[in-house]
Amino acid sequence: MAIRIIRKEDDPVLRKTSKIVDKIDDKILYLLDDMIETMYDADGVGLAAPQVGILKRVIVIDVGEGIIELINPEIIYEEGSQCDSEGCLSLPGATGEVIRPAIVRVKGLNRKGQEIIIEGEEFLARALCHEIDHLNGILFTDRVEKK
Repeated sequence: MAIRIIRKEDDPVLRKTSKIVDKIDDKILYLLDDMIETMYDADGVGLAAPQVGILKRVIVIDVGEGIIELINPEIIYEEGSQCDSEGCLSLPGATGEVIRPAIVRVKGLNRKGQEIIIEGEEFLARALCHEIDHLNGILFTDRVEKK
């Protein structure tokens, strides 16, 4: 495992759409491991592959309930809304109020290639939406309601 460099706001990779992972091979497994180590090293709660310069649909999250690894995640259900402050490892020091769903269900693959569904409420829902946005080239600052 290795700590990777987190790309910052002006890096064009953060504005690109990530590609679907067609095959879960050693490269993807190493990427997951490196992303987890990088996220923890930076005191983050989530990290998407574009943030470490890889345009693949891979995210990791830990909001204090254990690590969640998702390959090719997609939101399949959302309910309600919540507004809270967000920040981002790629935008150090920036924060803003963002409206997100209160509950989301996300479908994706685990590292074994098995389909899983994660249901997140409140903070986990926010983190899932935030990281999936990264896969689509969207930064939280694009969604800020109040600065």
